[in-house]
Amino acid sequence: MMINIILGLLAIGVGMMMFRSLPRPVNRDEDAGYPFVSIIIPARNEAERISSLLKSLQEQDFRSFEVLVVDDHSTDSTVSVASAFDATVLHNDSKAAGAGKSSACWHGVQHSKGEWLLFLDADTRFSTPDSLRNLLALYRRKGAKGILSLQPFHRIEDMYENLSAIFNVIVVVGMNVFTVWGKRFEPAGSFGPCILSNRADYLSTAGHKGIQEAIMDDLALGQAYLDRDLPVHCMGGKGVISFRMYPEGFKSLVEGWCKSFALGSKATHPIVMLMTIIWISGSFISTGAFISSLIAMDLVLIVLTGVVYLLYALQTMIFARRCGDFKRFIFIFHPILFSFFAGVFVYSIFRVYILRTVNWKGRKINVK
Repeated sequence: MMINIILGLLAIGVGMMMFRSLPRPVNRDEDAGYPFVSIIIPARNEAERISSLLKSLQEQDFRSFEVLVVDDHSTDSTVSVASAFDATVLHNDSKAAGAGKSSACWHGVQHSKGEWLLFLDADTRFSTPDSLRNLLALYRRKGAKGILSLQPFHRIEDMYENLSAIFNVIVVVGMNVFTVWGKRFEPAGSFGPCILSNRADYLSTAGHKGIQEAIMDDLALGQAYLDRDLPVHCMGGKGVISFRMYPEGFKSLVEGWCKSFALGSKATHPIVMLMTIIWISGSFISTGAFISSLIAMDLVLIVLTGVVYLLYALQTMIFARRCGDFKRFIFIFHPILFSFFAGVFVYSIFRVYILRTVNWKGRKINVK
């Protein structure tokens, strides 16, 4: 039993090394002007979500931009909703291989005028009227080179959405740059929902055209920049940009994470992957030790294992709430969250490596 207590504490320590912090943009008043920006939004059946993003764009105090919504064969009212917000709607008729998003993004670039390109997922939205200006200011402070990508802050509305807590942590950690070693490890790629780049760097990498067959377009695009020695900066989006993931329901949540994880995990540095495995295992170890102490009715062990269990709940809550506004009380049940993550990850491996297909937004996507 004492061994399990020690292992649980060790896993907590590894967790502190694995996810040291998640930097986010800091608001700074800057008077310098910015280049004209093309905001490109690939959209497939996003009628119920895109209006929040377009409304937040209309509220921005920086106005030197165009909004291009690229309709990716939508069967709902996405086009009419976008048009109502005076966005320029483009129709991507390409039948190129891949999941569709990369093709739509490239189509948008072909019709854009901006010196800087901002790719936004349709389910994102800016948090405040100065969010876009702060994003552009940060990119300039980074030298206006390569990619600046933000992982939006996850807004939770329905209880089932809290099941995404561990996934959010692993997505961020899997980028390799938020450990105690900082930028010593190369980024795994870029966050997909919010990507800012200057046009020259984007075109020099062939942009989304060069990765149209990649399912994980965000990781592939980031790697294309890294291959040309262009920087990729990854940060958290709290206070700047947010999103609500998979509001359609539980099935959509499972399909979305299933599409991402088995393939995305290959880009994670082996050391970071090892730390992640140890941290996930710690939840089950601490839970097993606590249950065993209750069965044994040993008061000392109940207290010791209970403390480790609660410490794990606290650490998991701190990590997850860096990424989204997950309900605090759910982390007392952290074994359920970790079990759900493990189940979907195994299912993702089965879909990707056995069936060689994943499902997303009405498409069956072949995995090569």
